Amino acid sequence: MPALTRKEVEDIALLARLHLEEAELARMQDELGTILEHFGAIAAAETEGVPAMTHAVPMDLRLRPDEVAPSLPAADAMRNAPAKQDDLFVVPAIIPGGTE
Repeated sequence: MPALTRKEVEDIALLARLHLEEAELARMQDELGTILEHFGAIAAAETEGVPAMTHAVPMDLRLRPDEVAPSLPAADAMRNAPAKQDDLFVVPAIIPGGTE
């Protein structure tokens, strides 16, 4: 049995802005289910006592000091916005049931 329902695959496709045909929906349901099973196997691996790492090869991270600097003025940031309201960007709702 697939780990994802057909409705969940349809919702994922909607969020990814993908149009999937009937055959593709069934294939994606199986393939995404298989991917989730692999993640389940990875999550089951014993990691107690394993040190965290940022890269597969040991290396020092070059960090810069945080410095306070002036922000970009709102008028400059909004200059090329396709849709705006006051000092806010207007974007389409992507979560079902939201208001625009």
